Amino acid sequence: MRFQILGPTTVLDEDGEPVALGGPRVRALLALLALHAGRVVGAEQLVSGLYGLTPPEGVANALQSQVSRLRRSLGKDLVEFHPAGYRLVADPQEVDARRFELLASQGRKALAGGDAERAAALLREALELWRGAPLADAPHAGAAAAALEELRLTATEDRLQADLDLGRHRELVAELSQLSAAHPLRERLRAQLMRALYGSGRQAEALAVYTDARKLLDEELGVEPGAELAAAHLAVLRADPALSGATPQTEPAPVRQRSKQGSRQGLRAQLTSFVGRAEELGQVSARLRAGRLVTLIGPGGAGKTRLATEAAAQESGDVCFVPLAPVSDAGGVTNAVLAALDIRDALLHHPDRPALDPLSRLLTALADRELLIVLDNCEHLVAATAELADQLLAACPGLRVLATGREALGITGESILPVSPLGLPPPEAGNPLDYAAVRLFADRAAAVRPGFAVDAGNAGQVAHICRALDGLPLAIELAAARLRTLSLSDVAARLDDRFRLLTRGSRTALPRHQTLRAVVAWSWDLLDESEQRMAERLSVFAGGARPEAAERVCGLPEEVLFSLAEKSLVEFADGRFRMLETIRAFCAERLAESGEQEAVRDAHAGYYLDLMMEADPRLRTSAQMEWLARLDEESTDLDAAVRWTVEARRLELGLQLMAHSACYWWMRGHRLTSANLALGLLAALGETRFPGREEEYVMCVLITAWSGGADETLRARLNEASGLLPITHLPMRVEFLMMLLSMFTGPPEDFETTYHLLETGTERLPPWQEALSFSGQAFVLQVLGRTEESLAKFERSLAAFKALGERWGTVLVVSGLGALRQAQGDYRAAYALADEALSTALELDATTEIAESLCRRADALIHLEEPGRAQADYARAAELSRRNGSMETLAWACLGQGEAALARGELDRARALLLQAREVCPDGWFSTEDTRERIAAGLAAVSRAVSER
Repeated sequence: MRFQILGPTTVLDEDGEPVALGGPRVRALLALLALHAGRVVGAEQLVSGLYGLTPPEGVANALQSQVSRLRRSLGKDLVEFHPAGYRLVADPQEVDARRFELLASQGRKALAGGDAERAAALLREALELWRGAPLADAPHAGAAAAALEELRLTATEDRLQADLDLGRHRELVAELSQLSAAHPLRERLRAQLMRALYGSGRQAEALAVYTDARKLLDEELGVEPGAELAAAHLAVLRADPALSGATPQTEPAPVRQRSKQGSRQGLRAQLTSFVGRAEELGQVSARLRAGRLVTLIGPGGAGKTRLATEAAAQESGDVCFVPLAPVSDAGGVTNAVLAALDIRDALLHHPDRPALDPLSRLLTALADRELLIVLDNCEHLVAATAELADQLLAACPGLRVLATGREALGITGESILPVSPLGLPPPEAGNPLDYAAVRLFADRAAAVRPGFAVDAGNAGQVAHICRALDGLPLAIELAAARLRTLSLSDVAARLDDRFRLLTRGSRTALPRHQTLRAVVAWSWDLLDESEQRMAERLSVFAGGARPEAAERVCGLPEEVLFSLAEKSLVEFADGRFRMLETIRAFCAERLAESGEQEAVRDAHAGYYLDLMMEADPRLRTSAQMEWLARLDEESTDLDAAVRWTVEARRLELGLQLMAHSACYWWMRGHRLTSANLALGLLAALGETRFPGREEEYVMCVLITAWSGGADETLRARLNEASGLLPITHLPMRVEFLMMLLSMFTGPPEDFETTYHLLETGTERLPPWQEALSFSGQAFVLQVLGRTEESLAKFERSLAAFKALGERWGTVLVVSGLGALRQAQGDYRAAYALADEALSTALELDATTEIAESLCRRADALIHLEEPGRAQADYARAAELSRRNGSMETLAWACLGQGEAALARGELDRARALLLQAREVCPDGWFSTEDTRERIAAGLAAVSRAVSER
């Protein structure tokens, strides 16, 4: 296994697949153990890292519980108990933090030894292990995280120094400018920036950096610049030749190695920097050492040619680069290799014997030679290239072949290395320049617009551009080139029409690399008719497809899909086949032109209705976690299917999709997205009603309501829903409607009658509805003041839900029990029940229920006189509720914070929070009546306190 703690805590199994870990405490525990992999970590240290300065009561049991959960995820053999603590049984090098430290140390030694090229490669490999903030899931391990961040920054400085020693001054200015601004007191970064500026011909700016640094050091610390910064300043003043190029000890690789390297036939010197492929470059070199045939495959524009060129340039022996793109027929492949090697017929021709055929000439010339041949862009001649490579490798033992194309050659002994798009920053990324795609954009943008740099003001737009272009290097370079004539915001805004926008590539590039459309069209033209039809139809999937889904919707056998994957038109990951967005946009255009779009989109929507009809009832069984995970995969396409039913006016189909998706959306907290989908569907529906679809219609209305807004139109629809289906209605088709109906349509007029109806109707209910009915009876009995009977019904409901293995229902009932104990004044029991509900909600990853449980726990903590912990719970609940649009829980969290502020005498803050709670609290919901009453009481108390001042 591989353990990743330089970012969110993840574990990858032997196949590179992520291992499910469970809740945040389990991930925090794993992070702490992985940080010391192979060594025993004391229990006290783990407790401190898990709970900070305020561990809960019974912390030893709590720690053992988390260890047990971790063992269930990883296997008990990987987490050992020792008298002194616990140990993660793993090689430290299987942990990214430890591997980072080793690589950084090796890179530092190589730099000190004068091998700048090796140092740069090692340090890049080390830094590319980072995926975000270290120990992100262990918030109480701040000291360890800070130490890792310091090591990271030092490694970054070492890598920058290596790049400077290699003469890469221009491409480093943007990165060093940002780093110097982020760490203004680090003199080494300032000195490196001065050197980069000077080497880029910007001497005045280099001196200005020193002046600013000297002033800052004097004002902030009262000290003069240190030796390194002062030496850099003196070197700039003297115009030291060493500043403008590589240092004598660490010359750029091409210069230093030229006397040692063999011939370089057809291998062009590059005019731009090579960004973000250090790991792949090392993999290519390793595979060429281990085998004799390596093929780089990937979509057009992924950077296969550049990677092959850089890998070939690192070789110490003879290299020949053979561009096959200009070759139009299979017979020209051998002649192209001969021409690249500068082998002419006259050199081998003898007047006494006939001329040899091209293949014989080539085999004769290479028979005893040690050589690396790069066969570049062979996808349109894959069969001929494969045949030639096979013959050459069999006859020439000193030969190695590095091929590039959109599909593998498919011959024995081939090592296939996929070239994926560059790494993209996630939305929450701290420094976008940590990601190769953004670094490439910054570098190419600075070349066409001097002074351009990625900063806090434009980082979001740059990241958006890179994500929209799938991290494809060619597309990113084309987008950066448009900054000559467009602003960054203009480029970002025009990406919806990417093929029209990205049309101005290098004039000297191959025609198919000068525009984004030409890049994709080249791949398209190499497909056969069935592959083109599959690609067109597959474009209706917004988030990729499983093979069985693609086969059904596209109407073609899955073998055609596999063929597209082999040709790099789709990528396979996590059991799904996905198109890069650029390729998908191109194929969607072809689908629209084909006249099949409506039929294929209908088939897509029909598939997702069948999927939801199958999944919906299983979401309320012991298979709940499995089906939630499955629907998480399909969520994007489910939304797309609903949108299509509105656009194409397949409104009855849309109602069915909405109704059977409601349980999934509720459990996952997708409030805003689903409410907007429902609003669109109801607007299209107007006054139309479908006989026999009353449950589906009412569920669609309730989905609209659960975002919290309530205008006159929605109130009218809710009144209509109440008339169509009374609160005692037992759903026949849409089971989850039973839970939502009472929440939004108001309390019953007669609680006694309602209780009698609920009690007498349970015998004919399916198991889940029966369990829910028991909890409904418990809530009604609580309102009627029959507490003991209410507790009994809650316990019966809880037992029924647990028998089903249904976690969401378990959270509902445990929360109800906690609310009852809170009302009785038993705050310790209320706290324990809220904590139990929270643990189950975290296991379920149900955002809304997590936020509600936090509010319940905080309510109990207020009465237990622990306002600090309560404030933390309320604040976290508010954050989660804002994120998923749970307005009723956001109102609760703001109310709780307001009441806490009022108790502390902070009247202005209390008023502001209570007014915010009142503003966001949904009107007309039976479930929010208590919240509205507490808000009114709180505001009245604030007013009284103000008047008494």
